[in-house]
Amino acid sequence: MEDFDEFIQARGDALLRYGYVLAGNSEDAADLVQEALARLGDAWFRVRKKNDPEGYVRTIMVRLHVKSWRRRHREDLVAAVPEHGGLDQYSDAALWAALQELPRRQRAVVVLRYYEDLPDQEIAEILGVSRGTVRSQAARALDKLRIKYVFQEAR
Repeated sequence: MEDFDEFIQARGDALLRYGYVLAGNSEDAADLVQEALARLGDAWFRVRKKNDPEGYVRTIMVRLHVKSWRRRHREDLVAAVPEHGGLDQYSDAALWAALQELPRRQRAVVVLRYYEDLPDQEIAEILGVSRGTVRSQAARALDKLRIKYVFQEAR
């Protein structure tokens, strides 16, 4: 189990940043990382032999993120709407503000494609969708981001 602890120490911060980009806040990011690492711990000996434990954790994080989105039916319920949005140290304000408005699946595709630099086929496998769905979700996300950017620039 020493290798597992070393992996967490070496890659924990990067996984937390990745979770933040997916989830949009530090609490959900920490939950994603914690749940993914718990699942990795259960499968450590099997995953370690394949020499890609980080890929395994990132895949779990994306699937957990999409699963929670499906469970909520695209609703993000809050007790009270804050006066001002808050950003953590992991974010670039402009990027996060734009990504936050995308539906979760589109956000996951954008993160996997442009943050992780994964090919469409691998993204499709991670999300459990077809390659065409990945492409259409990416195109829709980019269109939304372009529209938002052009609208803000026109102000």
